[in-house]
Amino acid sequence: MYKIALVICIVCLNLSAKAQLLSDSIKIGNNYRTFHFPKPASGSVNSSIVFVLHGSGGNGLGARKSAISLENVSEKENIILVYPDGYKRYWNECRKAATSLANVENIDENTFFAEMIHYFQKRYKARQGNVFVVGTSGGGHMAYKLAMTMPSKFKAITAIIANLPTESNMDCTPLGKPLSVMIVNGTKDPLNKYEGGEMSTGGVYLGTVRSTDQTFAYWANIDGYMGEPVKSFLPDVDPADGKTIEKYAYESKGKPDVVLLKVINGKHDYPNDIDVHLEAWAFFKRQLSR
Repeated sequence: MYKIALVICIVCLNLSAKAQLLSDSIKIGNNYRTFHFPKPASGSVNSSIVFVLHGSGGNGLGARKSAISLENVSEKENIILVYPDGYKRYWNECRKAATSLANVENIDENTFFAEMIHYFQKRYKARQGNVFVVGTSGGGHMAYKLAMTMPSKFKAITAIIANLPTESNMDCTPLGKPLSVMIVNGTKDPLNKYEGGEMSTGGVYLGTVRSTDQTFAYWANIDGYMGEPVKSFLPDVDPADGKTIEKYAYESKGKPDVVLLKVINGKHDYPNDIDVHLEAWAFFKRQLSR
């Protein structure tokens, strides 16, 4: 089932991480789907798997540049980081109206991710059940799809600058299973509007999405939460950027956590006050003890 199309050791002079970067592919249907990962340390076992998903129009190596701070602590934290490539730079996520080839050709993403999980469990003895996803923009939409359609494979996801599709634009059948979810969205995002609405990027139409508050409420409802979340404020590390972060959290023993980081004045980018990938891992680690 596996074909080693590439086994490349890349010396990344512009990145801080020192691990060799390996690339491989898996044949899914008629397509070889590629992914990249730092070579796990010799003898490492029971590692957690963290998929880092690029946005629409991007690729796995581009996503790696944004997540290099997490990669720098991956050996210490016993993480296998995986940077998959979307199909022709896009994911077949749950936005029915999307005009990307991934959606038009109905690319089988679920089998791709299931086979990657099997790959790392078989070859590197990754720990079953400790699988996480952090995705940005279109990658955040892909993270939502995985959480909705194959929740038994994942322990938690983090979706950055991404809202769920509206019901009329929903192209997935959610299983409605509880899962830990963290959302990081900006209130001034011109593409993934905080209040929801139509989306398009790079000449690709993506249909309509819900508001961030509706997206947050969707996951809280599935996880059985009622009432108001606990509100707090993250430190304003960079006052000059004009952004602050409000945290809204549903956290209860015996239940998955649901967290919203509301970036006041945040746009379609990462806030300066936190490293979103390290923040995602901190969130994931909390779920390991639940």
